[in-house]
Amino acid sequence: MPDTALDALRSSGRIVVVGASLAGLRAAETLREKGFKGSLTMIGDEPYEPYDRPPLSKQVLLGKASAAGTALPRRRAIDAQWRLGVPASGLDMAGRRVKLADGDEVPYDRLLIATGVRARPWPNEAEAELDGVFVLRTRDDGAALARRMDAGPRRVLVIGAGFTGSEIASACRERGLEVTVAERADAPLVGALGGVIGAVAAELQRENGVDLRTGIMVTGLEGDSTGRVRAAHFSDGTTLECEVVVVSLGAQRNTEWLLGSGLGAGPRGIACDAGCRAFDITGIVTDDIYVAGDVARSPHPLFGYQFLSLEHWGNAVAQAETAAHNMLSESTDRRPHIWTPAFWSTQFGVNIKSVGVPSMGTEIMITQGSTAERRFTGVYGYQGRIIGAVTFDNARWLEFYRHQIESTAPFPPPYPTVDRRAEGSRPVPADFPDPSVPTHGPTVTLSGYSPADRRLTFTPAR
Repeated sequence: MPDTALDALRSSGRIVVVGASLAGLRAAETLREKGFKGSLTMIGDEPYEPYDRPPLSKQVLLGKASAAGTALPRRRAIDAQWRLGVPASGLDMAGRRVKLADGDEVPYDRLLIATGVRARPWPNEAEAELDGVFVLRTRDDGAALARRMDAGPRRVLVIGAGFTGSEIASACRERGLEVTVAERADAPLVGALGGVIGAVAAELQRENGVDLRTGIMVTGLEGDSTGRVRAAHFSDGTTLECEVVVVSLGAQRNTEWLLGSGLGAGPRGIACDAGCRAFDITGIVTDDIYVAGDVARSPHPLFGYQFLSLEHWGNAVAQAETAAHNMLSESTDRRPHIWTPAFWSTQFGVNIKSVGVPSMGTEIMITQGSTAERRFTGVYGYQGRIIGAVTFDNARWLEFYRHQIESTAPFPPPYPTVDRRAEGSRPVPADFPDPSVPTHGPTVTLSGYSPADRRLTFTPAR
């Protein structure tokens, strides 16, 4: 775009953001910070202005915060037109228009898609409609589940032992509620952190009174004559009486509204380049459509240019800021989104943090602390380099290993980085499940090229 056209965009252009959550808000704020003075439209399918989702499975379920009190803090005024409670239903790329479910159309010069993900529902629709069956993703979900937990159900069943399911189980136990967790894999968190760490998480749950059932599937939910859930049936032939069921089967990316638009969007997300520009279905990069947050799939040089889909709070912020910067910049001034993945969870009194992409690891080594004491650092290796790390109540090591990942340091770590007191004197298989077998709760989805063992120097964008 010539200078005059770019200047015109900054002064009087039309930017539309589809997705009024964390990524959408931070992008809008960044646009205004960088001098965008044109019209800004925020489109969201929920009736609420942007709010924070992590507290829904933590403070809200514990009764320490209300779902209505989770609004995201504003960094600055964005002077936007809000179109809330009306989802986008289509995209006319040639005409540069977003179609809304109410029949309206919103024109744009630049478009940011930040539609995120939604909770995967229970597959049997009739059973999913039973009173007492919940998912947890939205503010309304959190408020409804918190009310039901306030009523003191005799037993809660959580289907799926990923991070969200485990946090819900933790909240139940902290509130003194009996809870059963059903997971088809061999342990909690195995999709994200592997079997070695999953075994630690399983012990943690059972020690805290969770009835954890692994290697099992829920085959059906049963309601009573009033339409309330009363029992669940398992693949081993057993039945569990329960008054509340929380379905925590992972997420689905919100891309259906783009079907037939010509954009490179599908169940795995929307493909974009490192500068957040979306690809069309022929693999050609667009110059007026950008993507950010959970719905984006972007290549990362640290991980062999794999396309990563990251369900991470920090990634949504960083990618939104990069997309907003690039929307208003000449090609020579654009920057890549190369944020190193990071994630955290608090459950059963333990703070779990990870960095990098543990799920790419084939080996793991406990380099600091002890798994028996629930205070340790585990480092993941892939093809001779450090690819990820996880800490249990040992976050002071996380920044060190982030640097190791970004500098493609060798695996196993050289002796000076290893705690003499640590239990892991040598690497062991990380024990991730077969990727063709679904598990609950991975926070990073890999798709694309197999990563190569390349050496590179990584300099984060400033």
